[in-house]
Amino acid sequence: MKNLNGNSENKGVAVFFIPDIKSFKQRSLLWAQQYSIVAALDNNLNKNQLFQSNEFLLAVGAKDEISESNNCFSAIHDFFNKRNEWKFGFLCYDIKNEIEDLQSKNEEQLKFPLTHFFNPETLIRITGSEAEIISSHKNVTEIFYEINSVSISEKHTSLFPEIKTTMPDEDYLMKVEKIKEYITEGDVYELNLCREFYCENYKCDPLQLYFKLNETSLAPYSVFYKLHSKYLLCASPERFLKKDATKIISQPIKGTIRRSEDEQMDIQLRSKLLNSEKDRTENVMIVDLVRNDLSRSCVAGSVIVEELFGIYTYPKVHQMVSTVCGDLRNEIAISDALKNAFPMGSMTGAPKIRAMQLIDELENSKRGLFSGAVGYITPENDFDFNVVIRSILYDAENKYLSFSAGGAITIDSNPQSELEEILLKTEAVRNIL
Repeated sequence: MKNLNGNSENKGVAVFFIPDIKSFKQRSLLWAQQYSIVAALDNNLNKNQLFQSNEFLLAVGAKDEISESNNCFSAIHDFFNKRNEWKFGFLCYDIKNEIEDLQSKNEEQLKFPLTHFFNPETLIRITGSEAEIISSHKNVTEIFYEINSVSISEKHTSLFPEIKTTMPDEDYLMKVEKIKEYITEGDVYELNLCREFYCENYKCDPLQLYFKLNETSLAPYSVFYKLHSKYLLCASPERFLKKDATKIISQPIKGTIRRSEDEQMDIQLRSKLLNSEKDRTENVMIVDLVRNDLSRSCVAGSVIVEELFGIYTYPKVHQMVSTVCGDLRNEIAISDALKNAFPMGSMTGAPKIRAMQLIDELENSKRGLFSGAVGYITPENDFDFNVVIRSILYDAENKYLSFSAGGAITIDSNPQSELEEILLKTEAVRNIL
């Protein structure tokens, strides 16, 4: 142990050696369940993506927090400027109605607040084989020993629930054709259509469900977020927006293909994705949209595409990822940098405003936290936010579980292929349920 505050009796800060990272992550999350507010962000030792930083962050307890569904960005701006400390939180997709003149007519069962941010009482940060514990609430040595004394035991959860959908297959296929009509008429040239799946009267241990989802996916932007009785269990492969000093980075995903257990076939599938004209076209459309979004916050001429058509491999899928960067203007507050790029183009389509109008017309349920963003802000005002996809949303009080998926529809889309892609994207969740 390295004590960084010179007094072992202080709550303060200390760094501890951890020989088994996976076990320590699990124990720390189990230990954290005594708190009503928890945010854990896990990189899962992914080293292949550009601009990776913290391996694991666990924030528990709230010294201060905001939970808003009105005037969200004003509240966010004030909260971000209130304390020069770590902040964790989320933005729901439907905060778009505050950014643009839009509405959300559909119902949502889960009813997360549109935004929630908090300053944690205790923060655990894993880098390499060390865990830094920062706490204003409790002695850090006590915390370390409490975590290591937690026993890892799997609790059984409800099995084989009835999975329903707000958009049956026939309805989905019909709407893909409708979107192609909108494209032909010039309304949009790409639109991300999502469908929700849900289980009612479903009782489970959300943390055990998250462990299974995370183990299956090993995604670089995984999140476990507990807000009282509401939970986000997220295995996202996609970054929304990161700020590093004056540089901001967005890494949209467009293009997904399954993996094969056969090595040669897997290589062929990877190559097929890389050379797919349809996926390249979708990716370029969203890259152009992201460049436009970032230009609203960045120095003129500084927005560049650092990587186009990068292929990244995860346990179940290969993904096509591009990286767009720019230099943030001095006068742009971090709340405005988030606002100017939200919601992410990969989950809307283009042009963005018309796409969002059609999404509300075509989809049958409000997205809520799905296709929103979760992340953190450092005391230095750097930040990193993911895209909430490949996720389970759960309300323990009402026993309602939801997961959604979608895909970009273009003029070249085959409705049946798009349906199959949604099943591929939800495969990990279906398997653990």
